[in-house]
Parts: sequence; C-alpha cells; structure tokens
Amino acid sequence: MRLRLVLTGAVLVVGMAATPATLASSGRNPQIAGLQVALRAQGLYRGPIDAISGPETVAAVRTFQRMEGLPVTGLADSRTRAAMGPLGGPLFGARTLHRGAFGWDVSVLQYLLVRQGISVPINAYYDRATLHGVRLMQERLHLRTDGVVGPHTFAALVKRDPVPLPHRISVASQHSSHHASRHHRHRTPTSFHVVRAGETLSGLARRYHTTVARLARMNHLDPSHYLLIGTRLRVPHVRHVTATRVAQRTMSVSSVRWLLDHWSAHYGVNHHLVRALAWMESGYNNALVSSVGARGVMQLLPSTFRFSENVLIKHRLRHNANGNVRAGVAYLAHLLHDFHGNQRLALAGWYQGEGAVRKHGVYKVSKTFVKDVLALEKRM
Repeated sequence: MRLRLVLTGAVLVVGMAATPATLASSGRNPQIAGLQVALRAQGLYRGPIDAISGPETVAAVRTFQRMEGLPVTGLADSRTRAAMGPLGGPLFGARTLHRGAFGWDVSVLQYLLVRQGISVPINAYYDRATLHGVRLMQERLHLRTDGVVGPHTFAALVKRDPVPLPHRISVASQHSSHHASRHHRHRTPTSFHVVRAGETLSGLARRYHTTVARLARMNHLDPSHYLLIGTRLRVPHVRHVTATRVAQRTMSVSSVRWLLDHWSAHYGVNHHLVRALAWMESGYNNALVSSVGARGVMQLLPSTFRFSENVLIKHRLRHNANGNVRAGVAYLAHLLHDFHGNQRLALAGWYQGEGAVRKHGVYKVSKTFVKDVLALEKRM
C-alpha cells in the first residue's frame, strides 16, 4: 500500500557517556526503551524512545497500572511487565537473540543499535533490518557477523552502552520506590504460566485446579477473548483471590486485539495474520499517522479507507479504531479473494498495491515486508 511505516522511526540520541550508576538513577537506562515501546503499544506513551525515565514515561506506567488494577507505583516491576503480555519481557540479556525474536529485549537491542548510529526500526521485532544492523555492528566491533546476539555480542554492546539488569526497572522518584517496596512486602506469592499454542482459559483452569472466572479475575481477562501465545498468566497458589475492579480503558492492546479478532471472524480471515499485519503497520496504535497520511491501527490511506467504505462495505464508517480495523480487514479479505487465497500475493498487494503486483510482480522491498508479517503471524 505504501512504503513500510516503522513504529517509532530511528531515534538518534546524542549525549555523554553513561555510567552504570547514572543509568540506574536519573540517566539513560536502555532497559527503559523496552518499557517505552510496550507503553506505546498500549497507546499510553507518545514520547520518543529515548530510554529516559522522564515524567511522560512515569505517567504512562502509572496509568497502565491503574488500568490493570495493580499498585500504582510507577515501577515496571515483574508484575507490571507480566501484565504487558509479550512486550513485557524478557529483559535484555536474559536470552540469545536471533532473527524472528519478539519482545522487550529486541526493543532494547534496536535502541542500542540506533545509539550507535545504525538506523533500524524500534518495534520489538527482530526483522531483516535489525539483522542487517546487528551484522553491521558486529563488523565494526570485529565480532563474528552471524547476526546472533549471544554472549560475545552482548558483552560488546553493554561495554559501549552499560545496561543495568535490576529485578525492578525504576522509572519513578525515590518516594515512589518507598511506596512500591511497601506494596511488595504485602504481595501474595504468585506463579506464572506462559500461554502456548492451542491453550485455552478453561483448559488452564482445569490444570491449575481453579475456575475460569477466578483465573480471568486474577489476570483481568475477558473469558470470551482469545489468549495470546506468549502471554504470562498469574496462576493461583492461595485459597482466595481478591478480585480487583479494573478501570475502563480506551484503546489498549487487548481492546485492539479484540477488534482485530472480531472483524477477522466476520470476514473469514485468519486472525493471526490480521494481528501480525496490524502490529507491523502500527504497533496497535490507532493514533499513528504516517508521513504520507496513512492512519490508524491498519495504517490505511484515505483512498483505501474510502474504497472499503464505498465498494466493499457499502456504507459509511466512523473514523475510529473500530472503523479503521473493519475497513482494513475488509480490504485484506478482498485481496485474499482476488489472489485466490495466496497470502504472499495478498500482503504484497497490501504493501505495494494490487495493480502493481499484477503488472510488475512482487517488488523486492515487498518481499521483505511479506516475509516479516508471515514470520510474526506465528507469534500472534
């Protein structure tokens, strides 16, 4: 449909060399970049991905905690990160990174590459551009250029840009830390379960000898919604769980995902494919507007939105998240139909235009986009 839009663009940062002590307090902490990407995906953070725990980042953390019924501490502790789903972890340095990886640590890696003047998107997905950036960085540091961020590459990275790995990433002031520790002392010990392919809330409830309602309350889930692969769920270890009333939120990741799944079912499109496409386009951010005017979760150009309205749906749509997702999924269903179910051609048509695919074939740049969406589909 147009040249690929990255979630945040390249954030170039110029500053003094940071020490671990500075990073742990009020300076740059690269782990905060992962937090900022996760908050941006929730629609709560609009600032730059700069790894600085400034007022906007603090406010976004607090808002997210209120939405999730968590203690409002401003600290991105393990409980807060778990509530963020796949973007809430793992912390950078906890695993070896390869192409296709997805999560907090990939955002941090991308931020560190940008810090070294290597232009990559900061979108939590280890795509082809990130692979190229890692290899370029490895070449500069005289490392094996295999694109794998393992012990040697990790050590070289943190030597140039110290990355503290605390148990709790602080983005608040000292008095907030005091309140956080007070909440932490009274917190009930909890285990976690990582959702795998094919698992359901009812099946997990049976496995952990509890009820669907109780498990849903513990994790603030709607039992009628799908479970996202990779989501960390709290599982009970106590006899009674106190339900917490969750504040209504405007457009969280779960809300956008519900819209994507709803219209996917309506138009008979694979919801994993739709989720992956929406994430690649906007990071589920309905407020996003590209330099060429593409808007919303699905990053639709005005002409594409009007085509969906007038030709495919045949009535006017509201210019909100629901209308944007419906128009986008209807258009994707149209492309899949016209290309006889061929996902690769349909995605290429989405990226470069249906007519261009028929006339010129799939552009080289479109092949990269298609490959990334299909790789991400398996994780969504």
